[in-house]
Amino acid sequence: MNADLVLAVDCSTTGAKAIVWDAGGARVGEGRAPLELSVPAAGYGEQDPRDWWTATSAAIRGAVATIDVARIAALAVTHQRETFACLDEHGDAIRPAMLWLDSRAGAEVEQYGTPRVHRLTGKPVNPTPGWYKLLWIARHEPWVLEATRHVVDVHAYLVHRLTGLWATSTASADPLGLVDLSTGDWSDELLGAVGLDRRALPALHQPGDRIGALKPAAAGELGLPSGLPIIAGAGDGQCAGLGAGIAEPGRAYLNLGTGLIAGTVNREYEPSSAYRALVGAVPGTFDYELFIGAGTYMVNWFADTILGSSGDGGNSPDGFEQYWEARAARIAPGSDGLVVVPYWNGALTPYWDHHAGGVMVGFAGVHGRAHIYRAILEGIAFELRLCVEEAERHQVEPVAEFVAMGGGSHSPFWCQLIADIVGRTVIIAGQDEATSLGAGILAAAGVGVHPDILTAAAAMTTLGARFEPDEVSARRYDAYYDAYRAVYPALRPVFPLLRGAAA
Repeated sequence: MNADLVLAVDCSTTGAKAIVWDAGGARVGEGRAPLELSVPAAGYGEQDPRDWWTATSAAIRGAVATIDVARIAALAVTHQRETFACLDEHGDAIRPAMLWLDSRAGAEVEQYGTPRVHRLTGKPVNPTPGWYKLLWIARHEPWVLEATRHVVDVHAYLVHRLTGLWATSTASADPLGLVDLSTGDWSDELLGAVGLDRRALPALHQPGDRIGALKPAAAGELGLPSGLPIIAGAGDGQCAGLGAGIAEPGRAYLNLGTGLIAGTVNREYEPSSAYRALVGAVPGTFDYELFIGAGTYMVNWFADTILGSSGDGGNSPDGFEQYWEARAARIAPGSDGLVVVPYWNGALTPYWDHHAGGVMVGFAGVHGRAHIYRAILEGIAFELRLCVEEAERHQVEPVAEFVAMGGGSHSPFWCQLIADIVGRTVIIAGQDEATSLGAGILAAAGVGVHPDILTAAAAMTTLGARFEPDEVSARRYDAYYDAYRAVYPALRPVFPLLRGAAA
């Protein structure tokens, strides 16, 4: 039997997942294993890199338990981005890995975050990229860097355990903020600021390239054939876009998760504060990503804070979200003048203002909890429209439609609301495991199951329900959008005062 399946590993913040895909994008095997997150202090986020391998091994064994492994043609990895580990000469961690969500390097961001760094990396100044955390280590734990022989992202760590090679994908390494996007190579300037030699960094490969082969020891542990091709993957955001079928300009992926991430594929690199630029999953492209720190997080906040112990809707047979959506649907677009600016976790694109806070404005006696619920969903959609309009100033092709995934995409009410406010078609991705599927697409193209990445994406992805903008609702929202855009600029001077008063 010909090798006609591919294995995708998704090593995320909370767990590892392994899925076996066929050439048509159907799941034929799946395994999962949890990962622990350590928060030793406020603003910290750490993991033991050994757990990445332990969880990945367990997930792979589960995925292939009922599969003829001789049919598996290749393996590719996708993963949590910006996370990295410092290893010694034996490949052992010198300190716990620092995660993307670790925000301890605020002083380093203030000192070293410059327009020059933004131009080099495409990353607006913020504490997420690993470069700032490496600067923190250089200042607070200099002995760590003295003993460091390898700085690795999650992809590089797993590839070394799989093959024995120190290698990674450009689309995996780039989110660390150490790559010069104009050259696609490590930046000696940025490495020098930390005190690292490029020999401490893994070799870079394009997504979809064959990196190496599964070594015998790892093959035995995983239950896979020795010599299995290991294909360069990409970070979870880029893979999610590819798994939603976004491989060329003109469409955007929309991940309605805890936060909201939207991204487009572009052929040219131009830095801007309107988005975060990344090496794309398709070689020669760049992903422009928009970030809103509010998605289903705000729905949970509504339940915990506005409802509290009353728990209204919690026992509804249709589910909490459907209960409140049914009530919100009775309210006219614009929530009778109540506007929510969803900066509960600060303002990301395009403002990048960590002082900003959330706002509810326009309250009147008519407003109740259903108004608040609807205004929250509308506010997130207004913010997406703002981000998209700012980003399109730097893109050759406008976004005609969004392909949505994530927990929020299961809500037809919210998807239609987004279509009406943003004025673009929203289409549901045909596969709810789009991130893993993106890695599977790269594996399939890299080993010849499909001739190239674009062909693989076309063959392995599908689309679901479509939501077209309603002209009547869209016109009503246009007027409210003008008001929405005015709120944050008017209040921007107030937020630092509030932060200072609370300090």
